[in-house]
Amino acid sequence: MTTRYYSAACQTDFPCPESRDEIAARTKRMCEMIEQTITGYEPFFDVRLLVFPEFAHAAPIYDTVAKLREHLAVEIPNEHTDSYARLAAKYGCYIQTGTFLELDADYPDAVFNTTVLVGPGGVLSKYRKVNPWLPWEIHASPHDFREYDAEPFPVVRTEIGNLGVAICYDFLFPETIRQIAFNGAEVIARVSAYMHPWGAPPPMDWWTLFNRARAVENTAYLVAANQGASLAHYPPFCWPGGSMVVDFDGRILAQTDPGPGEKVAVAPIDLEALRAERQRRTGHDMRSHLRTEIHTYLGKSRFPAATDDDHPITCENIKRRIERARETNRHQP
Repeated sequence: MTTRYYSAACQTDFPCPESRDEIAARTKRMCEMIEQTITGYEPFFDVRLLVFPEFAHAAPIYDTVAKLREHLAVEIPNEHTDSYARLAAKYGCYIQTGTFLELDADYPDAVFNTTVLVGPGGVLSKYRKVNPWLPWEIHASPHDFREYDAEPFPVVRTEIGNLGVAICYDFLFPETIRQIAFNGAEVIARVSAYMHPWGAPPPMDWWTLFNRARAVENTAYLVAANQGASLAHYPPFCWPGGSMVVDFDGRILAQTDPGPGEKVAVAPIDLEALRAERQRRTGHDMRSHLRTEIHTYLGKSRFPAATDDDHPITCENIKRRIERARETNRHQP
């Protein structure tokens, strides 16, 4: 068990791909970034965990599931995850990939927005975004399938600690990150594409706000990689980067300066300190202080699970489901 090591939040700045044939060039560059970070920082820092942003391989630039499946979606594992696995084996590191648009034969009318944890032994877990950015993202969530039987919030026990992950908009739902923490996560990766005006710079710096809050709420480290893509690469949005590592008390240990471009923030993860504080504290231990029984709001469905009529997912049927959720909220006492 390695209890002290360094993590790297690695942001990318690629042109938006239109075809899955373009993904290989992104993978090649991210592999170069991995080697450059590990070997370049080696005299100073032992980098063992590297996290990449949402949409690093492909973004949902098409307006239908059919087009995404035709042009950009890929199965997992694939040749790209194989490339990461070779590097993980070579350097003994763990790589939280940027997201893929994922095909799965068990869900023929869906595309998932998926990140993969790769370690020295290969693919260790697959996380599918639970809370797509509604109404524009037409990826499926595990919540959209009644008989979804995989763990939606995987946490992997590794030699560098218990690793969890969530994707971008997931972090605006404290329930999602709390579930990952209760599943045992000590270090949570945030794989994100957080654009202006909600990105790193004030006055509306939601990126920083929620990263720090989720770390404090769950007494966990957070390694948050944000897109650094310019407007020219991903119109109509631009992403300000600001990738960061946050400790379990909400302190920002390292952060890239706001603005587009490839950048890496490197900071320490101290599992001994985290575990000691989780064991020692009786104050500000929100996980053990949680009064589960008094919070009844999750007993009532809000945003409804998809019905057969909601597949394939479209912006129009997402808006209908939002309106059904609003009706539920209107009728609450």
